[in-house]
Amino acid sequence: MNKTEVSGEKLAGKIALITGGSSGIGLATAKRFVGEGAYVFITGRREAELASAELEIGKNVKAIQGDVARLEDLDRLFAQIQQLKGRLDVIFANAGTARFGALGTITEEFFDSLFGANVKGLLFTVQKALPLMPPGGVIVLNASVGGYKGRPANGVYSATKAAVRSFARTWTNDLKDRQIRVNAISPGVTETQGFRELMNSTSASDIETQRQRAISSIPLGRLGTPDDIAKVVVFLASEDSSYIAGAEISVDGGFAQV
Repeated sequence: MNKTEVSGEKLAGKIALITGGSSGIGLATAKRFVGEGAYVFITGRREAELASAELEIGKNVKAIQGDVARLEDLDRLFAQIQQLKGRLDVIFANAGTARFGALGTITEEFFDSLFGANVKGLLFTVQKALPLMPPGGVIVLNASVGGYKGRPANGVYSATKAAVRSFARTWTNDLKDRQIRVNAISPGVTETQGFRELMNSTSASDIETQRQRAISSIPLGRLGTPDDIAKVVVFLASEDSSYIAGAEISVDGGFAQV
């Protein structure tokens, strides 16, 4: 999708925030949200990519540069949302990072970078957004099938995603009196720029070889696309999922299911 090609009313009038919205799953979800009638704020660390994403989405979108692991950036983000729209109906806490690190090679910097973005950043994104969320709000957390798979060199990353899954459970109880629903999605291997960069960071084999190896383990016989994930986020953000809370939906082509 070059511009927003979907057209519906599932999120008509909703104000949404998507962190990590400048590329991949976040960008695809922002397009879907706008196509379903929402106004969307997107965030990202890289200003040029963020500006390009805002232009690509084309309407009903505001890009705000920032790093979710920096609390001052989050404070600035929510101050702008308060000033411009005054509320948030939907949060897709999508921003995160993935790096390989086998036990025995893990450094403090490596640990802090993963937990900073994937756990600290996600937690404070949601916590700082709560004053803007009315009853009936929806929070969708981006976890991963890595949270319950024991793949080598994924120990720290998988631990961060297991924490995200746990947040969906505990926050469902924390926020039930406010009628705010919390759920998680767990994507499998998805064809994004982040995936390609992660594969490039290893010297084991070329990207295409690694892609084919991943595909061979997926029952549906292909990698996921960002739009595959985005469609499920729309479902969880809309009234179509009004009786779903504290749940995790795996969007992985059957990789972790069979």
